[in-house]
Amino acid sequence: MASSVALAGRAVNTMIRRLLFAIAILVWAVLPLVLPRHFTDLLVFAAIYSVAGLGVGLLLGHCGIVTLAQSAFYAIGAYASAIVTVNLKLPMIAGVAAGLVTSAVIALALGWPVLRLRGYFLAVATLALAMIASALFFEWDWLTGGTIGLGGIPKLSAFGVVLDTPQSFYYAAWITAALAMVLVHNLVSGRTGLAMRGMRDAIDAARVLAIDIHSLRVQMFVLCAMLGSLSGSLFAHYTGYVSVASFSIDKAILFLLIPVIGGAGSIAGIIVGALFITFVPEVLSKIGDFHGIVFGLALVIVVIAAPHGIVGSVERWWHNRRSSISPTAEVRR
Repeated sequence: MASSVALAGRAVNTMIRRLLFAIAILVWAVLPLVLPRHFTDLLVFAAIYSVAGLGVGLLLGHCGIVTLAQSAFYAIGAYASAIVTVNLKLPMIAGVAAGLVTSAVIALALGWPVLRLRGYFLAVATLALAMIASALFFEWDWLTGGTIGLGGIPKLSAFGVVLDTPQSFYYAAWITAALAMVLVHNLVSGRTGLAMRGMRDAIDAARVLAIDIHSLRVQMFVLCAMLGSLSGSLFAHYTGYVSVASFSIDKAILFLLIPVIGGAGSIAGIIVGALFITFVPEVLSKIGDFHGIVFGLALVIVVIAAPHGIVGSVERWWHNRRSSISPTAEVRR
């Protein structure tokens, strides 16, 4: 009897999850059709930032690595797409591929020595990489355009359809973000994810199990860089213009905030974090010059109230609640 009730309960929970998922997909599809253009723009940027934040969350939540270098790879992807499509007149896919390959090579070359560091030393080292990259993008104005930037970047196109409106780009950006999230989810759900969590929580035990710690860290850093590059390419093709102002150190901090606010170990947390850093500053800007202070206070409140991120803290609360209810249910049976 008890097993039948449990099976029925699981079936109901599965149906509820599927229903909620279907409703979420429906809402996602309808949003750009009913929202003003400005809010659709914000949702597009949230999707773009989700891809970059996903890489940072992968390192932070599953590997225990704090990186502030994501803005550098974000810029590499954007500039690669701009230079290849505008200056070299090559197809857009060539620009995206150039950014991915360049980011992977640079991440491998720099990550191999830098990722031997740990903790705060590693965070400072990655911040230094972002600062160096920002300075180089400014000084190499013959390549990047400096403060003038590069314009005329073509819009994305798919199957002969040019995505030249926020509504059309909205679908492309979020589908790209969803595919990246599926990739990362499959990665962390398998043996590689288990090795990453072992490396994060018990590094000595991971070494005993013959896990190549340094090689795994470098591989994940390269994947993080490629996600940052993909995000930058999306940004370049959406805005049609890139300059050094778009790739400052503030952007590096912004990408780190996404998993910190939403929850580094959760895919849903990345989406929530990206929506938070996109919409909250926009809403607070209505109050005037003090919006920066209010946003800083909002960040402090979120970090204190939800130390594991918004989604991470909710998941922990739900898990603890179910754990506390289960013994009671067993006694009643």
